[in-house]
Amino acid sequence: MVDRCNQARAAWFIMPWPVKDLLTVRLEFVQLALRPDANVRQLCRRFGVSPTVAYRWLARFAAGGEAALADRSRRPRHSPRRTAPEVEQAVVELRRQHPAWGARKLHRRLGDLGHPGLPAPSTLTGILHRHGLVSPAASVAATPFTRFERPGPNQFWQVDFKGHFALGTGRCHPLGVLDDHSRYNVLLAACADQREGTVQAQLTGAFRRHGLPEQLLWDNGSPWGSGGGEYTALDAWILRLGVRVSHGRAYHPQTQGKEERFHRTLQAEVLARGGWTDCPQVQRAFDEWRPVYNTQRPHEALALAVPLSRYRPSPRSFPETLPPVEYADGVEVRRADLKGAISYRNREWKVGRAFAGQPVGLRPTATDGVFALLFLTQLIKEIDLRQNPSPTTPNP
Repeated sequence: MVDRCNQARAAWFIMPWPVKDLLTVRLEFVQLALRPDANVRQLCRRFGVSPTVAYRWLARFAAGGEAALADRSRRPRHSPRRTAPEVEQAVVELRRQHPAWGARKLHRRLGDLGHPGLPAPSTLTGILHRHGLVSPAASVAATPFTRFERPGPNQFWQVDFKGHFALGTGRCHPLGVLDDHSRYNVLLAACADQREGTVQAQLTGAFRRHGLPEQLLWDNGSPWGSGGGEYTALDAWILRLGVRVSHGRAYHPQTQGKEERFHRTLQAEVLARGGWTDCPQVQRAFDEWRPVYNTQRPHEALALAVPLSRYRPSPRSFPETLPPVEYADGVEVRRADLKGAISYRNREWKVGRAFAGQPVGLRPTATDGVFALLFLTQLIKEIDLRQNPSPTTPNP
């Protein structure tokens, strides 16, 4: 029992002091050690320091007083392996041009620009810290994570509005479209509203320039989401173009994680400047920054390549005239009325107002009495002739 008590007291003596109290502890030790009747060895045991350190403190105090007890820099007088001044200057200048870029992006971009003798990204992080260009909180927040992606460009585009913000007059609603595979920003528009016509006009311009994707993903909000699980006029237009459409899970923005991450980058590198007066001014800033994002900014998820290196335009051109709605053999066709309903087997079935006046198809499923309700090749819902006409709507 006595041995355990002695061990506990010894452990308490050697516990490190909090850094913020270190100078106070040293000063107290010195003051006690300078008393005429002081037992320096005993004080060393009680303060948990070695005699060598204790006598060093006493010598420093005698030479410079209290201030001399503070920690001294351990930096060597000569650093032959220190980063060349011109390289350090290039790192600092590039960081100031792009305050949201981390060390790995800076390292890759400087290499692409032909700077020789670049140190490791970890050294670049040290340079940023020395120049006060990165905060400790930002370092802690920079945690890597993994995303899934489509194997090729134009297979899947993510579409979303970023949260709108006030201008000198009105509000701005940034609309972004991102290619899932390459992270290439297909469209970045400063819109004055979120209306269906605005979105259709912007997407038309993107389709004309980049071609058609195989599939689009957007959320359930206006203007492309009805909130009730039904398809919208924008959905119907996209389907007429031969593009499949899907909606993210309600209240689950992670479904469009890449677009959400793009919005964070947009906020940090462009919108955080503030002082916006109108949408044309914001659009000019978008037009200046978009080539930087697509062709200069190294992307962590792409092994520090730029999005352009993985993107190519779609071979599917935008049709200036919508193609006719046609169905394969074996599909029964019915035309939806102005209410968005059809008559089938002497019953009325709701299709959705988005398809009012359009022909829709019915195809038997593997379950007797259950039919797939189609618009072109897209499954809209299933109807069950064995039950009352209240078809369920699957997640598109």
